[in-house]
Amino acid sequence: MSFFKNGKIRGMTALSLSLGLTLAAGCTVKPLYGDNAMSSSNFAGAENNAGLRAQLASIAIDEPRDRFSQIVRNRLIYLLAGGAGEPASPRYKLSLNAGYIVQQAVRVNIGDNTEREGRASSGTVIASADYVLREPGDKGKEVIVQRRKRSVTSSFDRPRQEYANLQAEEDAKKRAAQELAESIYLSLAQTMASKQ
Repeated sequence: MSFFKNGKIRGMTALSLSLGLTLAAGCTVKPLYGDNAMSSSNFAGAENNAGLRAQLASIAIDEPRDRFSQIVRNRLIYLLAGGAGEPASPRYKLSLNAGYIVQQAVRVNIGDNTEREGRASSGTVIASADYVLREPGDKGKEVIVQRRKRSVTSSFDRPRQEYANLQAEEDAKKRAAQELAESIYLSLAQTMASKQ
């Protein structure tokens, strides 16, 4: 018991505590994007946020080919430009090929004679997009900055009423399109942040 009474334990505890606090103080997390509330400080990433936002806002997106692609494109424009719309003089060009499929997830026999095999009680929208980010290179050739594929899923219930069924499916498509745009946006932001 004399071990606890002497100063060895207190000294080791104090040393461990101070070492732990020193290590914890050295760990910092820098946001990928966001409002730069600390612009007056001397943080290394403080001035990079404005550059990252400017790079993201300079991405032009090709015209969509269908309604689903239009929803993805509109959400991406909003996210990239912070609600300011399309860039007047884009530096980058994003080619986007988005699509979806609707799957019936579960079949339930509801017990009436109208549908002997049962009806789907839920569904899943699987949305995916292939996209290529390009920037102008030497002699008019475009350089591929990023080529990726992203996919998301969105589930929905299929009620017995036909209109409610169609509306639930449309809502799931819209949710999937917006989530897909956010996934693409985060990937683009990571690529742009690594270029700085």
